[in-house]
Amino acid sequence: MATGRNENIVWHPNKVTREDRQRVLGHPGLVVWFTGLSGSGKSTIAVELEKMLNEDGKAVYLLDGDNIRHGINADLGFSDEDRNENIRRISEIAALFQDAGIITLVSFISPFRKMREYARERAGSEHFMEVYVSTDFETCCQRDPKGLYKKNIKNFTGKDSTYEAPLHPELVLDTIDTTPAECAKMVYEEIKKRIR
Repeated sequence: MATGRNENIVWHPNKVTREDRQRVLGHPGLVVWFTGLSGSGKSTIAVELEKMLNEDGKAVYLLDGDNIRHGINADLGFSDEDRNENIRRISEIAALFQDAGIITLVSFISPFRKMREYARERAGSEHFMEVYVSTDFETCCQRDPKGLYKKNIKNFTGKDSTYEAPLHPELVLDTIDTTPAECAKMVYEEIKKRIR
């Protein structure tokens, strides 16, 4: 995992604080990190939630795993090392968005606990909410919206690459008995408690 450490680089302070930015936007920043297997419903829920928050006048932005791999992370594959670097980069971006006062929805499989913890540390635990979209492997295979489970993809999470479920997420969503809109509403209600 790249760290970019250089002894000749120093952090340059700003004159505008996080509180200043929050005052302009009317709410604090927050990272809402959706994790779960491919096909679990992460992106579908996040898209619904982004629309709800936007309609409520909140500054919100969705960082989706597939979309990010078209640009910033286009150079990364799917080895464990590349997956970690994928999450490291998006953790840094999400932390910056959060510092800017934006409610940042992050929809990435993010299979490893240590990297999700890294994301929490970068944003600050008080500004981070882990949402586990707890859809079982068999259901994800049946849904298979991208046709990925039918392909013989090497290092595919849930098949031949490990997914470590969260131990203490702030919210667990069941997409088998609950619709994406209902799940989005549950997350929305939790967010409202945190950005008062």
